[in-house]
Amino acid sequence: MVREFTLPDVGEGVAEGELVSWFVEEGDAVSEDQPVAEVETDKALVEVPSPVNGTVRTLHAEPGEVVPVGDVIVTFDVEGESAAETEAPTTENGEHRDESTDDESEETARVESKSEGEPETPDDRVFVPPRLRRRAREEGVDLGSIAGSGPGGRVTEADVYVALRDDFEARETTPATDEGGSETTEATATGAVAEADTEPAAGTAPTTAAGRAGGEGADRDRTLAAPATRRVAREEGVDLNRVPASDRRDGEAFVTPEAVQEYAAAQREAQEADARAVAGGPASDEAGARETRTPFSGVRKRIAEAMVESKYSAPHVTHHDAVDVTELVATRERLKPVAEERGISLTYMPFVMKAVVAALEAFPEMNAMIDEETDEIVEKHYYNVGVATATDVGLMVPVIEDVDRKGLLQLSSEMNELVSRARERSISPDELRGSTFTVTNVGGIGGEYATPIINYPEAAILAMGEIKRKPRVVEGEDGEETIEPRSVMTLSLSFDHRLIDGATGARFTNEVMRYLENPDLLLLE
Repeated sequence: MVREFTLPDVGEGVAEGELVSWFVEEGDAVSEDQPVAEVETDKALVEVPSPVNGTVRTLHAEPGEVVPVGDVIVTFDVEGESAAETEAPTTENGEHRDESTDDESEETARVESKSEGEPETPDDRVFVPPRLRRRAREEGVDLGSIAGSGPGGRVTEADVYVALRDDFEARETTPATDEGGSETTEATATGAVAEADTEPAAGTAPTTAAGRAGGEGADRDRTLAAPATRRVAREEGVDLNRVPASDRRDGEAFVTPEAVQEYAAAQREAQEADARAVAGGPASDEAGARETRTPFSGVRKRIAEAMVESKYSAPHVTHHDAVDVTELVATRERLKPVAEERGISLTYMPFVMKAVVAALEAFPEMNAMIDEETDEIVEKHYYNVGVATATDVGLMVPVIEDVDRKGLLQLSSEMNELVSRARERSISPDELRGSTFTVTNVGGIGGEYATPIINYPEAAILAMGEIKRKPRVVEGEDGEETIEPRSVMTLSLSFDHRLIDGATGARFTNEVMRYLENPDLLLLE
């Protein structure tokens, strides 16, 4: 039976997704819940699982293609159902046999034979970033056998690499028997270097610029290289025996991953030069060096659309102030060792989040939104704080739910994990929505003041500036004023002026400042 599989709705409000890569090819056998494709939406990078056990018949989209939700992206032959439907009727003695049934049995046997050599598909319920999941699958590592060391037993990047290392060491130290019956080891005396494949390169010696890349004397019969180097060579499509040696060990040429990458880059440049020469173009790339063009799509485009929607929907007003956080700095320094003992990195953000929630409780209009379809003001009685996070594709906002019900260490642990997954592009769409207020840290890159754009349709966003030592007038117990160096944090509150008056925004900021100046008050929240 043929089953058409459409691009599912991988997140609320997502209308389309860009197909980044396929994990399967036509003819591959797949099992239910096995990831078959990687899709980038306007919110995150997600894996699309197979809905059935069967075989891939047709892939309907190419990597880089934008596919609307609901369009067919892959067609499956469902396992076991084709044979049942095409089976010819037989006599009571079972003497009649249709040739199509025989052919289908052979095809089933071929698919099963192919499947036997593939590593078992890991349980998709085990959390692992897509790039690590792919590597584990390529290396034959069973993710289900890894004991996660992250919060809640999650498998971390370190866990995967430890499993890969242990698996590699086990293979390298296992004796193998050669044809003569004597035992040999796959590793050399260093335990980390092995001979590269010695198959000669196909074709005659190249005479183009691409063939000359890498220098003279690079074509050898034997090359020593670490397994990581061989993997890089496979990914780059490079013959190790043609890469110039980085060093010599035991009289043999030794090649590093860096040397492979440099050789591959030189090959690409030379091939481009050859192509330009054939086309009659310039021998150098000077004409193209002045500009670089990349598609304006995916997450970057969605961020731009959201910024425009917010800026032109909500009239922005930004209120600036500065707060003396000397006591907060001292409190964090006291608590850092306690957090580190529990494996948690304690930053200032959890303190600010708790102070914000305390102020939101005092000023509920700040924890609201306008429902433009019904012309209603909606006040939220829950406190989900978004933390704006810079990633390699733009700004993402992971959401920490029910901040009012959690302590500083729990907030810090959850925030660190969500921010890490956002930067790895492995965060789920559900973890990027539902915030009622957003906090952003411009001080992390040395900024003081900002005019942050509201995370629409929220009512406000607060930017933290860098904490700096500044002179401040301090009143002593005897009433005398002195000038002292103090730790000062700047705050920038942008709010929707349709909902919030300037006075309310200032009072809200003052309430946040009161908690940051007296961090002991946060213990009561």
